[in-house]
Amino acid sequence: MSHVQSPARRWFAGLLAAAVVALGLIAVEPSPRAAHAAACTGTTGVTVVVDYGPLGGGVQVACALGDPATGLAALQGAGFAVTGTQRWGLAFICRINGQPTAATEPCVNTPPASAYWSYWHASGSGATWTYSTLGATSYDPAPGTVEGWSFGTGTAPSITAP
Repeated sequence: MSHVQSPARRWFAGLLAAAVVALGLIAVEPSPRAAHAAACTGTTGVTVVVDYGPLGGGVQVACALGDPATGLAALQGAGFAVTGTQRWGLAFICRINGQPTAATEPCVNTPPASAYWSYWHASGSGATWTYSTLGATSYDPAPGTVEGWSFGTGTAPSITAP
């Protein structure tokens, strides 16, 4: 017995397949290393600061042990769950630990300039924050440095680099 799909059914099947692929692009990848819920000591890893700003939740500091290859790897290695956008995947960070929520930001394309995760670097404890000119998938943080993420309009994390 032969089963012939109608054009509408093939279209729906194609749409469903595209949706599955899009969701796969924004999936959260597990962290390959254990995280520590405090700043790193010396050059044992890269310290990561996440400032939730107007989203609530305060500021979290964690350590990605070792020498993460990218800022994204440091963020994930420090134990933060990350979601990218449907269009850019994890090359554009849309959510950290589920913030902002899907009801607030659907993460289809890049979020607005008034409400996004800005990316910062500091050369070490007490150093000044510098806005990143590279994306988190292109930047290679050195052990002993500090990575910062701040939600809002592009302002630096509200704490001094730990």
